[in-house]
Amino acid sequence: MPRTDRAALLVHVPAAVVYAALVDEAALLEWLPPTGMVGRFERFDARPGGSYRLVLTYLDASTGAGKATADSDVVDVRFVELVEGERVVQAVDFPSDDPAFAGTMTMTFSVSPAVGGSLVEIVAADVPDGISAVDHAEGLTSSLVNLARHLGG
Repeated sequence: MPRTDRAALLVHVPAAVVYAALVDEAALLEWLPPTGMVGRFERFDARPGGSYRLVLTYLDASTGAGKATADSDVVDVRFVELVEGERVVQAVDFPSDDPAFAGTMTMTFSVSPAVGGSLVEIVAADVPDGISAVDHAEGLTSSLVNLARHLGG
């Protein structure tokens, strides 16, 4: 049964700076892949109705089982909503022959001003059953830590 996963982190930069990193192709490649993975875009169009295809590859194939191939995950993402400086909503699909990864997950990245910087929150709704809650929590947290590192905050 699909579930909702959440992660949040305070970063020490203004919300506008965080938001820019949520919609910039080069920035996303720096921070979005969780630790132990690298990413590459097959296409990228950051606008409402735009989309991207991201291939995430494990640096060490023995540390993870890919959803698309033995060592990679592929995500097809559509930008549902972009609210400058505040929020990015994405519809995420995992091309896979495994029905446990079927369905569309909605990822909402929210940024709000906070004392000392900005609070970045990720809410992943309708997470497919095939994605382990523990692995997903680790991945979301890793991406947020990478984001903070990328932003210098």
